[in-house]
Amino acid sequence: MNDEITPVCLDDTFSFSCTKEVPCFNECCRDLNQFLTPYDILRLKTNLGMTSTEFLKTYTLSHTGPESGLPVITLKPVEQKELICPFVTADGCRVYKDRPGSCRTYPLARLISRSRETGQITEHWALITESHCQGFRQNKKMVIRDWIQTQEMLIYNEINDLLMEIISLKNQRKPGPMDIKSRHLFHMVCYDLDNFKDHIFEKGLLDGLNLDSDQLESLQDDTALLRFGLEWLKGRLY
Repeated sequence: MNDEITPVCLDDTFSFSCTKEVPCFNECCRDLNQFLTPYDILRLKTNLGMTSTEFLKTYTLSHTGPESGLPVITLKPVEQKELICPFVTADGCRVYKDRPGSCRTYPLARLISRSRETGQITEHWALITESHCQGFRQNKKMVIRDWIQTQEMLIYNEINDLLMEIISLKNQRKPGPMDIKSRHLFHMVCYDLDNFKDHIFEKGLLDGLNLDSDQLESLQDDTALLRFGLEWLKGRLY
């Protein structure tokens, strides 16, 4: 089987299964180059009972995107030679229910295009068939849209799209490196959510917005805070 990337539609079917019975189980958790999105970090730090600041220090590395100039977060491998995921065990992923979106999506890939006139997002899906993955040899058929639903990808996609809108605006309006203040703000809102919350409730970051008590109370929920933060960041930066 050669590696292939095949465009697919939501009603197409594919054969795939990843369980302990598959001979290559856990092999995809090596040779790691795992980018983390803001929602990935939210779910992982909550699963591990850590603050976002603690999680970032313990499990991640920070880079600057070569084209966007934006802060980029990757998962720090537990072993540098084989680049093993810090969450993989002999029994599988120890944070499986809160695993990153890219782990959930595989073997699919999702791309989006956005209309400049209407802002409407169009999804494009592809099936990635890799020769080393024996999950494709398992006789378990799935419909693409059912796979998306069972892997709980909708919330990941929704919040990732908010981030992609910020990146798109950045590339259009302010290409190149960010100034230090904007870079710090982007990193805090997107990745260090507990620090962002402290800046709101302890340091009055949003005082000028005159949010009422109900609006402020809603920001105690991390997912609501992240949604709000990405929209606020878009307006603040661009």
